[in-house]
Amino acid sequence: MSENVILQVNNLKTYFDVTKGIFAPKQIVKAVDDVTFDVKEGETFGLVGESGCGKTTLGRTIVKLYEPAGGSITFEGKDVSKIKGADLKAFRKDMQMIFQDPYASLNPRMTVGEIIKEPMIIHNIYDTDEEREERAVELLKIVGLKPDHIRRYPAEFSGGQRQRIGIARSLAVNPKFIVCDEPISALDASIQAQVVNLLKNIQREMNISYLFIAHDLSMVKYISDRIGVMYLGHIVELGPSNDVYHRPLHPYTSALLSAIPIPDPDQAKARNRIVLEGEVPSPINPPAGCPFCTRCPKATERCRTERPQPIEVGTRTVSCHLYEK
Repeated sequence: MSENVILQVNNLKTYFDVTKGIFAPKQIVKAVDDVTFDVKEGETFGLVGESGCGKTTLGRTIVKLYEPAGGSITFEGKDVSKIKGADLKAFRKDMQMIFQDPYASLNPRMTVGEIIKEPMIIHNIYDTDEEREERAVELLKIVGLKPDHIRRYPAEFSGGQRQRIGIARSLAVNPKFIVCDEPISALDASIQAQVVNLLKNIQREMNISYLFIAHDLSMVKYISDRIGVMYLGHIVELGPSNDVYHRPLHPYTSALLSAIPIPDPDQAKARNRIVLEGEVPSPINPPAGCPFCTRCPKATERCRTERPQPIEVGTRTVSCHLYEK
């Protein structure tokens, strides 16, 4: 892993107007609200949090599927938050995405070969169809599929195989960065391990950087160099994966870790499970103070009125009043 930063996200915001009717009061969903982090060349940055916390929206904003409402996205030293046209097309060649649902992300009317070759055609990679076909076969081998699969359709494959096809498609344009949006959540446990190991092998061989989005903290720890913990559109803790996993600072991170299943029944009974009460607040009307204050067992009056700012605690960054001096 290089020390050079390939992606820098600063104070990024992604809002959606969900107002119903002309005369209805304005309602804005703050899906991503003031998020800052960076990713180095060859690094895997893991992003975890509950469903609805804004992980997928953040990933889609970074690849420019959603337009940011504020902040900046800097890729290889260039601000790409407002690019369009030819610049956007060139950016898409360097940054690809693996989608969560392998059943919905592949065109059922296209063969595997057509699916993999399509990005090469769009970005004018290779001069002839024979060269593209040869590269498609090579990519199928890289992701653990057979060359004769190139003539088949997505419906003829299992979920794990379809996800491998999605990975092959993302590699077709030789990207430098891939956003992996929960690429293993729809797969069986044994297939999850295969896909994660495949991604690690590809990273070692091609020096690709990943933003890896998932629910499973144990899997994210295995693949990630650093982890960001997201809650209600904010990153509340960020740091090296081992530090976050073994010594969590933010109360929300501690609660997430306590929910990881343990295969040993005796250990599972003995551990102290942190059960959060209440529901996640609406991103339309978030709390005035800390976004986690309505569910935090350690919340004070200050937490309810004043939003904590990110502060450095050792190797990590945490947004919590408990660590302010």
